[in-house]
Order: sequence, then structure tokens, then C-alpha cells
Amino acid sequence: MTRKRRRMLYVAIGLVLLGSATALVLSAFQDSLVFFYSPTDLLAKASGAEGGPGGVVGRDVRLGGLVEKGSVVKEDDGVTTRFRVTDLKKSLAVAYKGVLPDLFREGQGVVVEGSLLPDGSFRATEVLAKHDEKYMPPEVAKALKANGEWRPNGQAQPPSASP
Repeated sequence: MTRKRRRMLYVAIGLVLLGSATALVLSAFQDSLVFFYSPTDLLAKASGAEGGPGGVVGRDVRLGGLVEKGSVVKEDDGVTTRFRVTDLKKSLAVAYKGVLPDLFREGQGVVVEGSLLPDGSFRATEVLAKHDEKYMPPEVAKALKANGEWRPNGQAQPPSASP
């Protein structure tokens, strides 16, 4: 084999290795690029409908949605709070041990960070509540609009589409 062919072989092998490394890095970042999952998306991923069975169980993820009305329960220990996060299609039980933000309340947008447990509940390590009366995470607003439940400015009913 001549020097020129050997050099071309080394360059080709280097390009294949570089391409493989790039593909591995991009596939590892694929799920991490999502700011948060809705309960429907998270349960679908956990059941194996998307991305392989159990791909999110036990991993740190963010869950976003609305705090379901009537679901907030403070435990007797005074530190643990249980509530449900919903996207109005599905809801997910969340347990959080710690002090909740002042703006946390039922019916408001929330993003919780933690992990999905094998039993289908969510253990939160951090709770982020909305900071303003008009603020709602764009993904939650999109999910509400898709479900026909979008209520801008606190309207009692969703606005009807004009023909």
C-alpha cells in the first residue's frame, strides 16, 4: 500500500469515528432538549409508546402543567405535599418534600423537577410556580389550546371560534 492510500485510509477511518461520536452525542441530547414534558407525554414515554420502554423512569426530568383543583394535600409531617399535575388530558400524582413557592396554588401553572417512579407517580425535588398572573409556559398554553381549554385573561369559558 502506498503512502497516499494509507493516508486516505486514516482520513476515512477518522471521519467515520468523528461521525459516530457526533451521532452518539446528538442521540444522548435528544431527550434532554425538551424543557419539560406534559403528563400525557411523560406517561407515553414511560409506557414505551415513544422512545423505548421505561426510558424516563428513574431519570431526572421536568414535568409541567396545571395543579389540579382539589388535589393538594399536606401530609402530617408538615413538610411533604402531594398534588396532581394535569394537562387536562391526563394527570400525574406528585409528591414533594420541602417548602412550596408562595405562588403555588391549585389551578395555576407549575413546573416540577424530579423523577418518575416505577409505580407511575412523580417524586419532585424542585417546584417552580408561575411568577405573574398572565404568565403560562408556552408548552402548557399550547396543550390547553389543543384541548379546547384555553382561557386567556381568566375567562369562564374557552373563546369560541368565529366562522
